[in-house]
Amino acid sequence: MATRQDNGPDLYAVLGVDKKASADEIKKAYRKLAREYHPDRNPGDEAAEERFKQVSAAHDILSDADKRKEYDKARAFGGLGGAFSGGGGAPSGFDFGDSGIGDILGNVFGRATGAGTRPGTGAGGRTRSNQQRGRDLEAGVTLSFRQAMDGAQVPLSVRTTATCGTCAGTGAEPGTSPTVCPRCQGRGVESQGQGLFSISQPCSRCHGAGTIIEKPCHTCHGEGAIHATKRYRVNVPAGVKEGSRVRLAGKGEAGRGGGPPGDLFVVTHVTPSQIFERHGDDVEVTVPLSIAEAVQGADVDVPTLDGRKKLRVAPGTKHGTVQRLRGEGPPKLGSGTPPRGDIRYRFVIEVPQPSTDEQREAVGKLADLFPSAGRERLFAEE
Repeated sequence: MATRQDNGPDLYAVLGVDKKASADEIKKAYRKLAREYHPDRNPGDEAAEERFKQVSAAHDILSDADKRKEYDKARAFGGLGGAFSGGGGAPSGFDFGDSGIGDILGNVFGRATGAGTRPGTGAGGRTRSNQQRGRDLEAGVTLSFRQAMDGAQVPLSVRTTATCGTCAGTGAEPGTSPTVCPRCQGRGVESQGQGLFSISQPCSRCHGAGTIIEKPCHTCHGEGAIHATKRYRVNVPAGVKEGSRVRLAGKGEAGRGGGPPGDLFVVTHVTPSQIFERHGDDVEVTVPLSIAEAVQGADVDVPTLDGRKKLRVAPGTKHGTVQRLRGEGPPKLGSGTPPRGDIRYRFVIEVPQPSTDEQREAVGKLADLFPSAGRERLFAEE
């Protein structure tokens, strides 16, 4: 039987080989021991079965070049110390710590630790926790454009689960408590093996929980949570857009087994404005101009998010020209710099349809005074 050194398990001693043994020597030693202690040759002999598991686990690591390298490195630096000790079905003298190599060893030897673990613990002696964080939830709220710009407090109802007040989330009837699953000894998994292979799967008795509830709570029927409708007043910050997400920490579904609740994400839907059109951090306004205003310039009255202002239109303004009021747009969420976007004013020149002789005469004079010289240059032959 292998002896434990101060810096961890001696897998070489398990196979009876030197630490400088070649891959072929390790393979040969494994085959000899596997034949000797194979359960098919030793039916009902628990000691032989345990020895076979130890030999198989040691071979799994030492036959893999990368795992063997990590194992040797950890032994050299004393990285295999840990809380797991042998006995009661675990490989005698083996300790598994929380280091990287400890995880490797734990994964390999986990199939050999079904018995002998403390109630409520898994392989490696680590305490098994049945707490589960609650699910995150998502709900939508609808805001007017003005509410989105200014911020608002809106009501919200969410269908969710809440921790059962009768059993405080344990799922067990008051005065009782969940007990360690007798089938998996609290590990939540059970192994099925045949020959050299074994498969781990969720325990068929506790379905992976590690505990069973003999007397379920009469209120939640063992779930630890009850269905409920929660009502909130959500403070929506100024500047949200269509599809913005506001996180409410801890307002999601209740956790199981005393676990923390999830979060609630509020998704905003903004009713479009008839005046302002959202473009990222900015809004845009379409401003109609008459031909006279575009030609000779004008001071036009335009809307802002905080009232109205006079905007100077330069003489000769073209159709589609954009003018900005910087920093007077929507508030930016978070710590944006600058803190607000812009308002973009897009000038659209309205072209009237002459309906009287006087109007047609005026258009004719305008054509004589402003010939289309630009068009002539554009289409001039090269």
